[in-house]
Amino acid sequence: MELPLTCSTDCQHETSGKNTATAKAAGMPDVQGNTDDRMVAIDRVGVKEVVYPMRLATRDGGEQTTVATINMYVSLPQEKKGTHMSRFLEVLNEHQCSPFSPKDIPGITKAIKERLNASNAHFEASFTYFIEKPAPVTGQKGLMNYEVKFECTANSHEDFVMTVAAPATSLCPCSKEISEYGAHNQRCRIAAAVRTEGFMWIEDLVEHLEGAASHPVYAVLKRPDEKYVTEKAFENPKFVEDIIRDLALSLNEDDRVVQYAISSENFESIHSHNAYAEIERDKRE
Repeated sequence: MELPLTCSTDCQHETSGKNTATAKAAGMPDVQGNTDDRMVAIDRVGVKEVVYPMRLATRDGGEQTTVATINMYVSLPQEKKGTHMSRFLEVLNEHQCSPFSPKDIPGITKAIKERLNASNAHFEASFTYFIEKPAPVTGQKGLMNYEVKFECTANSHEDFVMTVAAPATSLCPCSKEISEYGAHNQRCRIAAAVRTEGFMWIEDLVEHLEGAASHPVYAVLKRPDEKYVTEKAFENPKFVEDIIRDLALSLNEDDRVVQYAISSENFESIHSHNAYAEIERDKRE
């Protein structure tokens, strides 16, 4: 799926229309710009749950289109009555002309701060990201979906955090050790929120997540693939503690990652509860 490649013309029309609207609004009262005598500053005010199409750049040089849920906020000083909600969408529309990648988010957040004349701005977008993944034996291709979130705050500098969650397989070491036949295994959800110095693709973080599990999962598996995945997971049993520790070691070795918050949740197949573990580390300390 791709949006029509007419963004440059559309953006020119948007700019022209904005100038016309500004001229028409020049003689109208600006209620939001009035002084508020309660003198209470607001930490975040803006627009929430904006459903918006996003074109995303991919690591292989291509792009894909998804639908994001976007929140945009600014801080409001105590003397100002309100913010201009339409300006958030104006900034978003002006940045849709080219595919987004993680490196573009700080610039968008800074643009929100400047457009609304705020000391702080915050941008977050949550969406599903797809990666084409071949099965391990037959090579049958399928689209795997991953949960992604971009978050950025802009004030005197820009602070960007990327979060990715991936499904994977975990196989219980205890079950394997004590059972005469096989071992119980289940799907797990592994997630990481990272701050980086240097550029990291979504695909890069997915590889860290899947590498920490007993084995990745796939969208399409034929019988030879299923045999392979089952046996590989059996050869690589991991408790939830093993998964989270191995993920921490993997991120520790990646010089781009300076801070992370990671978690793993096993959706247990023979218990009525889930198993869970998390680690937070700042490598700069």
